[in-house]
Amino acid sequence: MTLTLKTVTLEEIADKLGGVVHGDNTCRVDRIATLANAGKGCISFLANKKYRSQLVDTKATAVLLHPNELDYCQQNSNVNAIVLANPYLGYALLAKMMDTTPIQACGIDSSAVVSQDASVAATASIGANAVIEAGVVIEDNVVIGPGSYIGQGSKIGQNTRLWANISIYHNVVIGSDCLVQAGAVIGSDGFGYAPKGKQWIKIPQLGGVTIGDRVEIGANTCIDRGALDDTIIGNGVIIDNHCQIAHNVIIGDNTAMAGNCAIAGSTTIGENCSIAGKTGIAGHLNICDNVLVTAMTLVTKDINEPGAYSSGIPSVPNRQWRKSNARIRQLDEMYQKIRKHEKAIEYLSDVQNRNSANIK
Repeated sequence: MTLTLKTVTLEEIADKLGGVVHGDNTCRVDRIATLANAGKGCISFLANKKYRSQLVDTKATAVLLHPNELDYCQQNSNVNAIVLANPYLGYALLAKMMDTTPIQACGIDSSAVVSQDASVAATASIGANAVIEAGVVIEDNVVIGPGSYIGQGSKIGQNTRLWANISIYHNVVIGSDCLVQAGAVIGSDGFGYAPKGKQWIKIPQLGGVTIGDRVEIGANTCIDRGALDDTIIGNGVIIDNHCQIAHNVIIGDNTAMAGNCAIAGSTTIGENCSIAGKTGIAGHLNICDNVLVTAMTLVTKDINEPGAYSSGIPSVPNRQWRKSNARIRQLDEMYQKIRKHEKAIEYLSDVQNRNSANIK
């Protein structure tokens, strides 16, 4: 699949990205494509040397790449290069230049239901069948997608976009320049219950959710409201699809969380952390800044030192896994045998030491 942008010269792109053109800087491109699928008029990028071999055969008009890859690129006389230190970042910035995401028209759709007690900026857009409750504040250039619900007393900061069918419960604050993907639920009740005999008594969740600026939240992700204090998502946080953020979780600025992660209640995650997919983090924990948690890790204790942490088991051939699993079941028996031998060695060593002492 290719993405279409206005026709632009390589010189203009290089100026925007801070790169250097090697080839014809007046050459024009109008699409971004992968190396394998690019054709004439396309610009591509190489950010992973795994795909270096595709440089030789690509039909792209130009390629964004690192200086170390220029020699490989020049084996293809038909392709120009824009050299820059971080080609993947260059691709991201170029994609922003050509973003084709449709922009919803300003104004309130005739099918939307907007409370008279809500404050909606004139530059905001409210989509079809959206519901805006009393006391809601929607600031300039906010886009509320069709079928979305904004509960009482919530506030949506300027330039924030909510896609379709999003539920924002009451007393939720979302900052400026945020993006929330379809189906997300923010401010739903935390999982709070008190046991009474064989029953569970629901504890009303009296806190809210506070989300900072420049936050992105993936499709079908759920962020629960706090039990008493707010659940807090810091500035610049990015959260992937299908994540669960429980009540009173705090996530520090610029932390990234991949798909299917689940964070239990009252856990605090620091700034600039990376939480890989399918990670589970238990409740009432503290994770410091600059922590990387690899995929499918289960975190059950505080992490107080920056660094990488893992507990998942990478895939191996089935026969090897079956052998390893069988040996894991024998670990306790093997441990008991080793301890028995260690005690025997300790006894013999003591006897030898006593005999040596008697001889002296």
